Amino acid sequence: VAQAAWRKYPNPMNPAVIGTDVVDRKVVEGVLHTHRLVSSKWGLPRWVQALIGPANICYASEHSIVDPNTRSMTLKTRNLTFGKYVAVDEMVHYQPDPEDSEKTLLRQEAVVTVQGVPLNNYMEDLLTTTIMSNAGKGRQAIEWVIDKINIEVKELKNNAVKSTDEILTQTKRSIGGITTSARKSMDGISLAAKKSLSDLSSKDMPKI
Repeated sequence: VAQAAWRKYPNPMNPAVIGTDVVDRKVVEGVLHTHRLVSSKWGLPRWVQALIGPANICYASEHSIVDPNTRSMTLKTRNLTFGKYVAVDEMVHYQPDPEDSEKTLLRQEAVVTVQGVPLNNYMEDLLTTTIMSNAGKGRQAIEWVIDKINIEVKELKNNAVKSTDEILTQTKRSIGGITTSARKSMDGISLAAKKSLSDLSSKDMPKI
């Protein structure tokens, strides 16, 4: 699930997110901490852009923690663009289902705060609706990435088996070639030895 979360973007379910960049990554007491910069297109209505300003690409800061001991992952994201007027704080948490180890529990929260602009309540409702829609797309994206990873693992296994079979076949061919060459060499040595003995018998043995 952690691999899927890191490879979640970009995806066809939510094309608004166009990329991610790792800013920092470190391991502290066995826990993996990652800081990423997320680039996206919000697609805000013109009247909203007139209030808070236009932006072709919006950026957000994402901090994630992966704890192998609890087999859990937590991601916290906050927007950087429009931060003076709009604050969107999102939290996503993954952990194993205590009743079924084959399943993963997902908890997602978001807090939207708009200040310093007219119609702030309306803008909060608009952003909240958008986030709820993207949350559903995000869950679909995770499943899409997991399926993609499973296909890659299957192809990797098939390629590994294929490579192993090819190596064994080549090894057998090489051993067969060496055996054939050895037989030819031994046959040549035997013929040469017989010929030498025959010549020696005919030339050097005294006649009675």
